[in-house]
Amino acid sequence: MPGEGEGPQPVVVGGVGTYNPLWSAGVGLLRGHFIPDAMPAQCRAAWRRGLRTVILLTISNLFMTFAWYGHLKYKSAPLFRVILISWGIAFLEYCFQVPANRIGHGQFSAAQLKIIQEAITLIVFSGFSVLYLKESLRWNYIVGFFLILAAVFVIFKKW
Repeated sequence: MPGEGEGPQPVVVGGVGTYNPLWSAGVGLLRGHFIPDAMPAQCRAAWRRGLRTVILLTISNLFMTFAWYGHLKYKSAPLFRVILISWGIAFLEYCFQVPANRIGHGQFSAAQLKIIQEAITLIVFSGFSVLYLKESLRWNYIVGFFLILAAVFVIFKKW
């Protein structure tokens, strides 16, 4: 028998309810992590809201990256035309960004939403610059990206 204060403790999930790892009696646990089906309904809903937010932010960032940087492959295109096309793409970006922030706010603070978006932006942009623009990803870029990703830890850590 574990002593008092030992063993798994209840975990607050996204500020909505708690999840006690002992509740599932091991069902759904994999190396200390849980899967949504093993969680109570309230926690499962919070997890889905968080996942939906991240998916929408990722789609939004794909559009944003093309709006901001896609035209770099077409430098001979007239600037006014490129601006109009970029605005059209940016409109699509907003169609995902705004719902993502509305769905996620409350479960995440505004600062947490922003840092999630920045982390996703770095990942999307890294792939975009290598695959679409055919640029190399240099070591100092990667170090800089990891430093920014460290901000995710700092923002989400309960101090």
